[in-house]
Amino acid sequence: MAKKISIFGSTGSIGSSTLALVESCPDRFDVHVLVAGNGAEFLAEQALRHRPAYVGLASDENADVLREALKGSGIEIVVGDRACTALAREPVDVVVAGIVGLAGLPSVMAALETGQTVALANKESLVSAGALVTATAAQKGARLLPVDSEHSAIFQCWLGWAGHAGSGQASLPSDTGAIRHICLTASGGPFRDLPLERFSKITPAQAVRHPNWSMGQKISVDSATMMNKGLEVIEAAWFFGLEDDQIDVLIHPQVAIHGMVYFNDGSVIGQLGTADMKTPISYALAWPDRLNWDPEPLDLVTMGRLDFAAVDERRYPCFRLARQALSSGGVLPAVLNAANEVAVGAFLDGRIEFVDIAGIVEQCLQRPPDGDLETLAAVLDIDARTREIANICLP
Repeated sequence: MAKKISIFGSTGSIGSSTLALVESCPDRFDVHVLVAGNGAEFLAEQALRHRPAYVGLASDENADVLREALKGSGIEIVVGDRACTALAREPVDVVVAGIVGLAGLPSVMAALETGQTVALANKESLVSAGALVTATAAQKGARLLPVDSEHSAIFQCWLGWAGHAGSGQASLPSDTGAIRHICLTASGGPFRDLPLERFSKITPAQAVRHPNWSMGQKISVDSATMMNKGLEVIEAAWFFGLEDDQIDVLIHPQVAIHGMVYFNDGSVIGQLGTADMKTPISYALAWPDRLNWDPEPLDLVTMGRLDFAAVDERRYPCFRLARQALSSGGVLPAVLNAANEVAVGAFLDGRIEFVDIAGIVEQCLQRPPDGDLETLAAVLDIDARTREIANICLP
């Protein structure tokens, strides 16, 4: 029987890759919901191709374009953030959470509150609201499955050892006592070898050219600063119930190894694959099985070598700030994420330099707003007040 899926962020890179998998395995999946931010024309194309029951457009700016394109299709259209979030409560087998940034948190929470299985590509949800998200999943019997390639790698290695993968019961490891630590890998981004004195001349166009992955603009800049890897460290802490000092990161330019689990008996299990997001997405969609979508095989002979290096925090100060936020806890991870979103947006708009991103984030971490992260409203309040602080910090 085909799995029924909802895709939030369908016009982005995660959503587009998910739909490419659906097309390659048409008998395995039935698209029930598609939600996008403001790409009305592209969303309409996807809807006419995949015929979901519902489509949602968060922005009402181009709603008329969507309505005209889907006239007579029988597809129900909803518009606005609140209406789109409500679509996450539609009962399906898997909700793909691919919206970038904290904007994706409300739909993640709505899906978890109704006990859904969530394939989580929206790392910001766990960064800013890790305790709330994981507690809600546990209380409601919902399931979180990782979509980030590194977290999927750890998930596969760990569950392969734990023997849960075939049971269909547990989605995350519960016993951390058998492992020493995990290791996430990072490409190092487009400026891995660029002299530090040239960082002030980096342009947005250069920053979004990732050497290995095809991603959206914001996450590409995060990869260039390695804030993305810092966010993934925080995400891993919540996903796998690990302490800060149990999560290592290595620069690995070939991105053949995506993650490794180091066990107390000296064994190390790693997951390898090509730099294609469809691989971790396919694992989340098919779990506890695997999907045969005819991927390009990993060619280690052609690759020839695998290199590794420690993270240079002088080159990647955003990575250092993310680790500090995780170690300090409280509201700081949420502050880190909000400040970074503002700073990256300003850089992409040409308002600040690449080297200013870390400085703005650090200023916000030094003056965080008072509050807690115990409810969705509280998380969004911390986020909004941090954005105000970050905007004041912009030069």
